[in-house]
Amino acid sequence: MRHIVGTLAAAAATALAACAPKHIEEHPIMSMGDRVKGTDSAVSAAATQGGQTMAASKARADSILIAATASCAPENCAAIARGEAALGMSAIQIMAATRTTDAAWTARTSGPATILVANTLTAPPRDVGGEIAMVQLADGKATMLTYRSPQGIRVVRGPGDATAETRNRETSQALIREGDDMAAAGRYDEALDRYDRASVLGSREPELEYKIARVLDRQMRPIEALMRYQRFLNQLDIDRINAQGEANAKLSAAVIAARERIVVLEKQAR
Repeated sequence: MRHIVGTLAAAAATALAACAPKHIEEHPIMSMGDRVKGTDSAVSAAATQGGQTMAASKARADSILIAATASCAPENCAAIARGEAALGMSAIQIMAATRTTDAAWTARTSGPATILVANTLTAPPRDVGGEIAMVQLADGKATMLTYRSPQGIRVVRGPGDATAETRNRETSQALIREGDDMAAAGRYDEALDRYDRASVLGSREPELEYKIARVLDRQMRPIEALMRYQRFLNQLDIDRINAQGEANAKLSAAVIAARERIVVLEKQAR
C-alpha cells in the first residue's frame, strides 16, 4: 500500500513539474539607457536618391523633346505641342508627344519594322487621345497607333482614324456592345448607362433608340419608353427598310415590335 501511495505521489510530482512554466533566458533587445537609432538619415538618403532619379528623368525628357522638335515637320511639331501622337512621327517624336522617355517603352526591331510596346499597364504612355498600348513604325515612321480603353482597343491606321468623330463613333459602338451584354444579363440600369453614354457621343444608329426603349419598357417606365419607341420610328426610313426585305429583317422586326408597344403604352399612359 505504501509502495502504491509513493508511486502515485511521484507521478503527481512529475506531472506538476511538466505543467510548470518554463523559463527561457532571453537577452533584452535594448538595455537601460540605450537610444533608438534615428531614421532621418535613411529618409534623407531615399529622398535624395528619388530627387536625383526625377532630375535625371526630366533631363532625359527635355533632351528627347529638343531632339524631336529639331527637325520635325510643322504638323508634327504642332502635334507634339498639343501632346498628340501622330502617324508619320519618329519613335523619339512619339516619346516627346507622350511626355515619356525610352524607359516607358519596350522596343522590338525586325528589319525595317519597329514595335514600341508600353512597358507597364499600371502607368502606360498617354497622349490627348488616351492610353497608348503599342506603336508600329516602318522605316522609322509611325504607321499604326493602338489605344487601350475600358471599351477595348482602338487602332489608328490612317488620318481619318485619328479624328474626334471617329474616336467617338468607335467608343459609342463599344458602349453599345457592353450595353447589349448587360441587358441580356438583366442588368438594366448598367445597360441604360452604356446606351445613354453612347447616345451622348453622337451615335446616330436608330437601333440605339430601340434598345433604350426596350430597357425602359422592362423597367416599367412607360412614358419614357413610349417616347423612345416613337423616336426610333421617326429616325427610320420605313420605305427603305421594307425595300431591303430580309437584309434588314432584324430591324424590320424591331419596327413591328416598336409599333405594337406604342399602342400598348399609349393606352397605359392615358
